[in-house]
Amino acid sequence: MSDLRTFVLLAGLTALFLVVGMALGGQDGMLLALLLAVGLNFWAYWNSDQAVLRMYNAQEIGPEQMPDYYAIVEELARRGNLPMPRVYLIDDPSPNAFATGRDAEHAAVAATTGILRILNQQELAGVMAHELAHVRNRDILIGTLTATLAGAITTLAQFGSFFSSGRDREEGNNGLTGLLMVFLAPVAAMLIQMAVSRSREYEADALGARLCGNPLWLASALHKLEQGSRAMPLYAAEANPSTAHIFIVNPLSAGFMAGLFSTHPPMRERIQRLQAMVNMR
Repeated sequence: MSDLRTFVLLAGLTALFLVVGMALGGQDGMLLALLLAVGLNFWAYWNSDQAVLRMYNAQEIGPEQMPDYYAIVEELARRGNLPMPRVYLIDDPSPNAFATGRDAEHAAVAATTGILRILNQQELAGVMAHELAHVRNRDILIGTLTATLAGAITTLAQFGSFFSSGRDREEGNNGLTGLLMVFLAPVAAMLIQMAVSRSREYEADALGARLCGNPLWLASALHKLEQGSRAMPLYAAEANPSTAHIFIVNPLSAGFMAGLFSTHPPMRERIQRLQAMVNMR
């Protein structure tokens, strides 16, 4: 169901791009905006893993530094028939984790010292299984596609803000339609992009639960992480909010990005879905 929802959302984002492109930029403007967005996001797709790891000062570790953490990732990668990802540690008391990398062969997982402190081994396995599920589902690629289309729409809207008023005067329009398109199109694109992100979180929860072997391990971890991240936000993420979507729980302080604009599904809903998986066995 989540895969179908992602497809529908991507189709909707594509349709929005076509409508906005023809309305604001015509075929030439639409092509230019798409090329700019593809170029920027192609670079990000190939380089974002190292960029985000540097952003959070993540340090690569081996089995000799943190044997339990490393062994959990190693076992889960074996179960998921995935190449062993690089394993990183972030020295931060806020409990959180993420995965990055353009494909399974170039994947990395990172956990904060905070998450290692508050979770037991089973809960940590649930979290790392969730992150490896993102790798297996190629969610970095899906995120890049949505970012490309959303970026192209925003670029078109910026073009429209420069040119629509003059064109409307020439055509005798009051400019209201163009202005609405300029301001509402990027918002609509952002909402669809965040809906895709939330959908992928549900799918990673489900696959992660199967990968670790017990949905309740991840459910218990999410409960602890929600409380921990609220009490202690990840301040490096506050400085780089565009990276919030890669974390297993929203790393931003309450009120910064909530409700409709959240990149993460409601925690209660995520936990209830995991608990329901147990009842379906």
